[in-house]
Amino acid sequence: MLVEKVKVMIVDDSKVSRAILANHLSKTNFEVVAMAKDAAEALKLYHECSPDIVTMDMNLPDADGIECSRRIRAADPEAKIVMISAMRDGNLIARGKEVGIGAFLQKPVSTNAIIDSLMMLCQKKVSRVAMLRESYVKIFANSLKQGIFEMIAVKVEPVIEHYDKKYLDVDGIAVIVGLTGSPSGRAIFYMSKDTMKNFSKKMLSSEDLSDDEIQDAVEEAANIIMGHGVSNVNDVFKDKELRITPPGTICGAGIRVASPKLTTFKLTAPTNFGDICVNVGFAEGD
Repeated sequence: MLVEKVKVMIVDDSKVSRAILANHLSKTNFEVVAMAKDAAEALKLYHECSPDIVTMDMNLPDADGIECSRRIRAADPEAKIVMISAMRDGNLIARGKEVGIGAFLQKPVSTNAIIDSLMMLCQKKVSRVAMLRESYVKIFANSLKQGIFEMIAVKVEPVIEHYDKKYLDVDGIAVIVGLTGSPSGRAIFYMSKDTMKNFSKKMLSSEDLSDDEIQDAVEEAANIIMGHGVSNVNDVFKDKELRITPPGTICGAGIRVASPKLTTFKLTAPTNFGDICVNVGFAEGD
């Protein structure tokens, strides 16, 4: 299912600042549909592009950010505006609130701070599931894709699904890795008994493997893939400091792992010898 992008207009007189902010948002579910360098252009583009939300600099050549916001809100009282400025003080915030600016950030601003503010103002537009999927789960899916190719030279295209069951049933092997930091949660790397044998043989380039060697190979693969996923999340969200815990592995039939109070997704990487899956869930309080 495609997730609808949230349209953003960036208003900033600095070409560099516009580029930095656009780069932050390119990695998220927010799509930059317009960029304006002054108040006049901002008002014109707002009418033409109908963005869902506006990021507003304070210093513009033809009017300050508060006046520009006032003009936009006069044309559309429902307009959602986040001020992102080098200045941030009580007087500025008070003046901004009077014209309807909904949030205030100070440069330099992190990707996470931008997303949190935009999500706060676009709660009806952006669901938690959509944001987690676009901002975090897709990163883990890409790590799964790259990890499988690097370890067994098999190209896959992982499928992402929102997983709304409160438990996961596995017949084969499940490697459970905790996620600490923000957002906290857990990831389960799992596959069937036959798939794990074939995966391990390819990974270790050997046809003669013991059960312990097969289990160790899958556990190491899970640790590598989840570690890369967490590292890639931290590269995007500089202040998250997400970490993984040592993996715990369960083998057998009829394995059931509960997912209490987690927003959970299933990543499925289909291969010609079976599906390689990750079930990743995030704590609802994060």
